[in-house]
Amino acid sequence: MPTFLAATHEIGGLFPLLAANANPAMGARIGYDTLSGGAFYCSPIDWVLNGLVTNPNLVVFGEPGRGKSSTVVALLLRMMLFGTRTLISGDVKGEYSPLLRALGIEPIALGRGSPARLNALDLGPLATRWDSWSVGRQRDELDGVLGRWTKLLVALAEAQGYPATVSDEAVLSQVLRRLVGAADGNDRVRPVTIPEVHRALADPAPELVEIARFADRRQFLDTLRPITDALGNLISGPLSGLFDEPTNFELDWNAPIQSMDLSLLRSRGDQAVAVALTVLGSWASLITDLQEDGEIRIVVRDEVWRQMRLGVKTVQAVDSDLRLSRTERKIQVLVGHKPSDFLSVGSAGSQEVAIAKDLLALCSTRILFGQSTRVADELADDLGLGEPEQDVTTGWCMERQGRALWKLENQPGYKVQTVLSSCEKAVFDTNAQLRADGGR
Repeated sequence: MPTFLAATHEIGGLFPLLAANANPAMGARIGYDTLSGGAFYCSPIDWVLNGLVTNPNLVVFGEPGRGKSSTVVALLLRMMLFGTRTLISGDVKGEYSPLLRALGIEPIALGRGSPARLNALDLGPLATRWDSWSVGRQRDELDGVLGRWTKLLVALAEAQGYPATVSDEAVLSQVLRRLVGAADGNDRVRPVTIPEVHRALADPAPELVEIARFADRRQFLDTLRPITDALGNLISGPLSGLFDEPTNFELDWNAPIQSMDLSLLRSRGDQAVAVALTVLGSWASLITDLQEDGEIRIVVRDEVWRQMRLGVKTVQAVDSDLRLSRTERKIQVLVGHKPSDFLSVGSAGSQEVAIAKDLLALCSTRILFGQSTRVADELADDLGLGEPEQDVTTGWCMERQGRALWKLENQPGYKVQTVLSSCEKAVFDTNAQLRADGGR
């Protein structure tokens, strides 16, 4: 039995039958449950295995400055103690870079002034692990990669207002298979770039025209012109040079955390950031699909709503990743300000909005930081919060940074105060840039 000592002026009252919270002491220690006073731990995989939740995905909502980012970064850092690796699928504000540098890992920055280039169709770890696989596995993995590349190119075309047809997808699949070397029966695969795909469509080989069952070259060019031009715009648009050249850096696939810093890309506009997030989302899926058996990885999707605004294909891609998280041993973490961010991906009643609503249901754990009364109403409607829980998000959570209501499916919410060490406070300081610029 633990013993607590305090003066009478410090204890206004004490309820003797107070029970400890039902959250098991497994995983990362986040802080304490203010109702029971006990430590609060987070272990999404163990929560699934113990029947507390049905999937390991988390969604985090909160106004800027409420401690949302610090709590997410603390979770990532503390889960590393259990061998869990993390991939930041596009760091729009550069908030995760200080953590990487503190761990001795240099984040890859993309955008203005950076020489880094990431091929959107990069083979990733497949290239380095290819020789160690059997012929059967090589064939299976390559089929998966080609499928992802086709979906990515279709999504990028849709982002520019062109909805790809079934014929477009079939031809893109044939082009990618030929370019990577699989169609020739080679035992090696070669990286492919978007300009190579564009050239294959703009100047098709006679064999491609025949395999794709077009009557002649003219019919091929006329039919494929819209998607050919859409891919051409990627080569000459605001993202020119970023994702259409061979990758010129090497990542340590075994590092505890990897991140792509997109903070230098914001000057190229929201559309450029959204396209970059789509490319990185596909790339992140490829990397995590090839992780070793038994390995668990956290994938953080910060401001994912930007990516989903590009069209229904990108929304479907995020939806697919969340649905497969149990099978693929991933913990998907979606970070946003409020639920309506997700519902702004399309017009009311559209397919995009319908899928986006389902994304909230695919995240069993909801971490809700302080919100205004108006947004709290949204939370109550979309997440089924009771009135006391709604009051917590507009009242208690607003009183101090790091306070959040943790909802595990339909269980009563935990009022959790995140606790950071002095070292973590220095690393997780999201106001550091303000102080540097303003001299405060």
